[in-house]
Formats: sequence, structure tokens, C-alpha cells
Amino acid sequence: MPQSPSLPAVASPSDHLEAARIATLAGERLLALRDELTAGRAHSGVVKREGDRQAHELIMAELARVRPGDAVLSEEGRDRPERLTAERVWIIDPLDGTREYGEGRQDWAVHVALVIANQPVAGAVALPALGLTLSTADPPPLQPLHAAAPRLIVSRSRPPVAAVIIAEALGAELISLGSAGAKTMAVVLGEADIYAHSGGQYEWDSCAPIAVARAAGLHASRIDGSGLVYNQPDPYLPDLLVCHPDIAAAALAALRG
Repeated sequence: MPQSPSLPAVASPSDHLEAARIATLAGERLLALRDELTAGRAHSGVVKREGDRQAHELIMAELARVRPGDAVLSEEGRDRPERLTAERVWIIDPLDGTREYGEGRQDWAVHVALVIANQPVAGAVALPALGLTLSTADPPPLQPLHAAAPRLIVSRSRPPVAAVIIAEALGAELISLGSAGAKTMAVVLGEADIYAHSGGQYEWDSCAPIAVARAAGLHASRIDGSGLVYNQPDPYLPDLLVCHPDIAAAALAALRG
């Protein structure tokens, strides 16, 4: 797909702003929808299904309006092969943390990111239940490490192997949260120092969070230290490490054994 002649080959200031605007707008829709459905005593399965669908449709409509020449890869949409030859690809997760959303929790997110040359160059993660959108348009400053033991954020259910290895090596304190976006933003905000995941994710789970994390000065890589690469034929991207740069070497060393 040829690039629109009106858009540059790198992210423009408006790309950053549109990512934040669209993620925020989708988050507002999701909050209103959840209130409406739960007031009507809808089953959590209906809440989750409608949240996924309506957020996807809103984001797709907005991108079609403001960036009609760009390709899109969405968790909730059909994967189209033309994205692989497109210069600009938006990778979105309309509702990251569907389970948490359906349970009425706060730790869910909306991800909107632009990828150029296989790297996220603009992105936003909305945390609607917290009234926050963190984006590359205005990334927060790098937060200091916690003075005592590093804080490592993990899944609510079972910590992945990578997180357990790092926790044991660094004597880290474990904190649990729901969605991948919420976990990564906890590190961006300085509520945690490390987020390590292994065992399965897709590009839409991490693309926007990685864009924001890098803009905030954090280390972001695969758990073997290699780079995160996006817009691949197979969007499976199973692991990542996001952490304060001062402990990246120690975390990677622990993972390498």
C-alpha cells in the first residue's frame, strides 16, 4: 500500500496526538458502555463482547477518517496481507484486559500505535478507569528506582517463568495487575520497576505500551535482549522485558542464567 503523499515517512506530531485522542475516545466509550450494560444487569460475557466490538469499530472508523491511507492490524479485526507492504501500520488492541473490564476492575487499557519500519514510532495507552492516557505526544519523565527491593509486576493469576527468575535473582517484590497495558504503564509511572513476560502475547498486546515506555526512557526488549519487531507475518510476539534502564543489565543477566 503506497504511503499517503501528505504524510511524512516518520511519525508526525499529529500522529502522536491522534493516537492519544483515539485511545482516549475509545476508553470513554468503553466506560459509558460498561455503565450502561451493568445497569441493565447484562451478563459479564455480553459486557466483554460488546466492549471488544464497539471499541474496535470506533477506532477503525477514526483511523479511516484521519489516516485513510494507512494499514491497520487489530486484535479484533481481520488480518489483511497488505499491511506487510505498507509503510505505515496502526497496531491496536481495542480492549486490552477484557476479563478485567468485564469484572468491573480498573486494570484494563486501550492500545493505539503507529509502526513504521517495524518499530512503534507513536502510540498511546489509555487507562480509562483511572482517567489517564499516556502517550508519546507527552511522555512522562523517567521515574527513579524504588529505594528498597525493585518492584516487579506480574499477572494476577500465575507469574510467568521470566518474572520468577528475575524476582529470585534481584530479590524483587511482586505486584499483580491485569492487562499488559496496565502492567507496562505501572512501570512508566514509577509504580513498579520491572515488567517481564514470557509464555505468549501478540503484537497488539505490547506495541503501544512499548512505544510509550521507550518515549519515557525505559528499557524495552525481548527477554533474551533482542529487539522487539512489529508488523510481522505472524503477529505472535510471546515475551518482553520493560524496566528501568539502571537494572536492565541485571535483569537480562538473570534471564540468561
